[in-house]
This record gives sequence, structure tokens and C-alpha cells, in this order.
Amino acid sequence: MKFKLGDFVRFVDEKREGYVTKVIDSQTLGVTDEDGFEIPVAVSNLTSVHGHGVVAEEIDVPKPIHVNVPSVSKIENGIYVAIATDDKAGNVVHFHLQNQSEHVLLATLTSERKEKYAGSFYGVLEAYESKLIYSASLADLDIWPAFTFQVLLFSKADVKPAEPLVIKKKFRAKDFSVEQKALPQLKNKGWLVRLDELAPATIDPQKLKESFFKSPAERKTVEAPAKEIDLHIEKLRDDHHFLEADEILQIQLSHFQNALDAAIVHHFEKIVFIHGAGNGTLRDKIHKIISKNPHIKTYMDARKEKFGYGATEVVFK
Repeated sequence: MKFKLGDFVRFVDEKREGYVTKVIDSQTLGVTDEDGFEIPVAVSNLTSVHGHGVVAEEIDVPKPIHVNVPSVSKIENGIYVAIATDDKAGNVVHFHLQNQSEHVLLATLTSERKEKYAGSFYGVLEAYESKLIYSASLADLDIWPAFTFQVLLFSKADVKPAEPLVIKKKFRAKDFSVEQKALPQLKNKGWLVRLDELAPATIDPQKLKESFFKSPAERKTVEAPAKEIDLHIEKLRDDHHFLEADEILQIQLSHFQNALDAAIVHHFEKIVFIHGAGNGTLRDKIHKIISKNPHIKTYMDARKEKFGYGATEVVFK
């Protein structure tokens, strides 16, 4: 018999029960008893307690949990992984892939540790559905594998097919340093990480050129941006605590590019991008993009008395 993290088990040779909280190796599990002590126990010396919690199943292929009700949370549409705590086994967390969108998802999860790969989950998620895809112990966070999520998005609607998503994520201690919150579709609290970046669609250069010959009403299908665009990550994403530095930079550049393109479509005279001073990486990337754009006349530090050196004003031709 194989067990999964969070299973309630009984010792065969003594009167003791507890929850599986650690996988030590293929023959040994860590079991935490009612006194809170984690004890290494041979798998052969354990039996599942049926009717107490979830029935034991394969440890590397968790049984999906189907939740076919719309999300009542106020999070943005997107694809998330909800990491929920376990009331019975304190160190155990359960990963739920959540489809907070109107698309149908075909998703896979692959784990990688020291260049050894293992398929952990595959399945279909209907719109606003959640499925259990993985379980692990927070005590073993340092040796958690890296995860690769692959997602195909399907819709019956008359819309252009979305590009497949490949998201790589290595969880670190800082991902769990923020306060636990209520999770959509789940009873337990935990942490919510957004996997995709549903930024406004980028404007194709040819379509941008064509837009100059459209009527004002047609051009307004691209929403006009604000006169000042704040690119600080806390203004763009609620889950910024979970993001790596390179992920933050890509999100900021994506918002910058979309606002810049929209300003050109709407014939702005100028626009200000607030990027902050920091180490100058974002500022340098923005200036490089601006310098190559044929629609821009010039750019400069914006109102130093207000922004210091933390903003750039762009003037269009």
C-alpha cells in the first residue's frame, strides 16, 4: 500500500496513530503523532485508517478534486496555483491548480530535481475549476523540485487562439513569508500564486500603422492609457511577493510597452512613465526601447522636483 502526504495512518505493531508529513524514501515515511513528534516509520509498519479524512492513494499522482462552481473571490481572471495548508498535518501543503477564466485548460505539471524529471499531473480543467495536483511538506522546502507548468487554452467562442503557456517556478522561503489568506474554492487558508500574466494584448506593428487611417471611433477600441503610468510592481500585481526579479522586470516592461503603444494610437503629445530610481535596470531597458521607436521625438527625466530621477517623460512626434 502506498500513502500520500496528509494521510491518517495507524502503526501496525503499537497503539499509535498520526498523519504522514514527510516522505523519507520509498520504504520510510515521517509520521507526526498527536503529540506533534515526527517519527520515521517503515511503510510496511503502517496501515491506512479508512473513513478518517481522505482515503489513501498514490503519493505521486494525487486524485483530482473537482469543484464545478464559479469562483466567488474577487481575484482577476487568470491561472493560479493555490497552496493550501492541511488542518490535520501542520507541515503539509496541497497545490491546487485553479482556472479562474472562461477558457478550458489542458494542463500538465512536471517536477525536476537534479536533472531528473517526473510527471506529476495532467488533466483538463473546465472554466472556474480547481484540481489538486501536488502535495509536499514545508519542512522539506529546501529540497522541493522545480516545477514546470504547461497549459493549452481552449475556447468555443469566436476568438483568436491563445498562445500555449510554459511557466517554470521554483518555490522559495520568501514565497511563504507573507500572511496566509482565504483561497478561492477552498476551505483552508494558504498562499495564491498567479502563473500567467494576462496583460492587455500587445499591438501588432501593422495594425498600429493601420490604426492611423481609421476613424476616431474605431481607434478607441484600444483603451487610452493614463497620462502617468506607474510601473512599480506593487501597483501592477497583488502577488508581487511571490515573483522573482526577472519575472517582475518582464511584467513591468510588458505594461510599459502596452501603454506606450496605446499612447501612440491615441496621438498623445506626451506620457510619463514612473519607474523609480532603484538600480536603474528598468530605466535603462525603457530608454533603450524608446530610443528605437520611430514615433518618439525625444525623452527626458520627468519633473525632477516631483519624481527625482525616478520617471521618464516621452514626447511624441
